[in-house]
Amino acid sequence: MCRNITTLRGLEPPATPDEIEAAAVQYVRKVTGITSVTDVTREAFTVAVAAVAAATAQALADLPERRTPPSTVPPLRREDVVARVAARQAAREEHERLHEQGVPHSH
Repeated sequence: MCRNITTLRGLEPPATPDEIEAAAVQYVRKVTGITSVTDVTREAFTVAVAAVAAATAQALADLPERRTPPSTVPPLRREDVVARVAARQAAREEHERLHEQGVPHSH
């Protein structure tokens, strides 16, 4: 798990809802120690992420502009991360398709 929360204030273009949610997930995982969401933790985790994301979006809206941009590019703006996220999503969609068709497969 990453030690640092991504800096979102001062990005050009401004932080997207996906970037805000990703930072919220990172924060909630760090403070709760939950690295893998289960059926038992899903509801509380989801509620916490939504609350942190809302507070983050409000803080970003309320704070004045930064004088200097962040020194690093947020993960969701890095090409390698975008490619990994797209590959995971494609694999998830393929897995769901196999379920829908009743095709035997491994988990």
